[in-house]
Amino acid sequence: MPTYVVAGGGRGLGYALVRNLSADPGNLVVALVRDVDRVTKLVAKDFPGRENLHLVHGDLMSFDILKSAAEETAKITGGSVDMLIANAAMGSTVFVPISEQALRDPAAFEAEMSELFRVNVIGSTFLLSIFMPLVRASAMKKVVVLSTGMGDPDFIAETEIDSQSPYAISKAALNMAIAKFHAEYRKQGVLIMGISPGIVDTGSMDGVEMTPEIQEGIAKMGQAAMKYAPEWKGPISPDESVAMVLDVVGHATIENNGGKVVSHLGTKRWL
Repeated sequence: MPTYVVAGGGRGLGYALVRNLSADPGNLVVALVRDVDRVTKLVAKDFPGRENLHLVHGDLMSFDILKSAAEETAKITGGSVDMLIANAAMGSTVFVPISEQALRDPAAFEAEMSELFRVNVIGSTFLLSIFMPLVRASAMKKVVVLSTGMGDPDFIAETEIDSQSPYAISKAALNMAIAKFHAEYRKQGVLIMGISPGIVDTGSMDGVEMTPEIQEGIAKMGQAAMKYAPEWKGPISPDESVAMVLDVVGHATIENNGGKVVSHLGTKRWL
C-alpha cells in the first residue's frame, strides 16, 4: 500500500490532492492540516468513510508541531512515507511593482517578505528535513514540492510581471532549497523535485476585497500570461491540475528531474 503525506491538505490544491489520492483504497494518505476539526467536518461532507485517510495536525510555522506530525505519521504508516507532497505555502494579495511596494510602506513590505520567507522557505525546509527519514525508509522515495513559474527568473524576464514580488522571491529561494536537498539525498536514492501546478482556480482570492488596484494587477498578469502562451485558456480546476501533476510525478526520475522544477506540463513552459 503506497503511503502519501500531503502537507497543506486542508484547502485548495492540497485538498484536491487528498481527495484524489484517497479515492484509491490501495493508497494510505496522511493529510497535514492546521485545523483538524474543520477539515474533519469537510471530509465527512465531501467524501465520507475513507478509512485510508488520516488527518494530522501540521503547521509550517512550527518546527515542534511538524516534528510531532512526523512522529504521528510514522505510527500510522509503520515508519515510512513513499511520497511527501509539500503543498503548504503562503501567497500574497499585493499586485503592485516591487519598488512601489517597497517605497509605499517599507515596514509592511519587510513584514510580508519576512513572513513569506518564513513559511515558504524555512517552513518547507523544516518539513522536508523532519520527514526525510520516513521517505528514506520507503520503497518509492519521492519528495514533491509545489512551486511556481513565478520563481523562475527567465519567466519573469520574458513576461515582465513586476508584481507579487515577495511571493515570487520566496518561491525562487524555495527552488534553490529543492536543488540543495537533491544534492544531499540523490545518492541515497531519493527523488526530490519541484512542480508548478499551473494557474489553478482554488478560490484563494475568495473573501479578499477586490479593490481597483487588485483588479488592475490581476488583469495585467492575465495579459502577460496570454502574451506568453496565446493558447492559454485560463485557470484550470484543482482536479485537472492534480491529474497533470501526478502524471508528471509518476514518470519522473532522479536522473531527469532530481533537483529541478518543472511545470504541470512536465517542461519549463509554465502555461
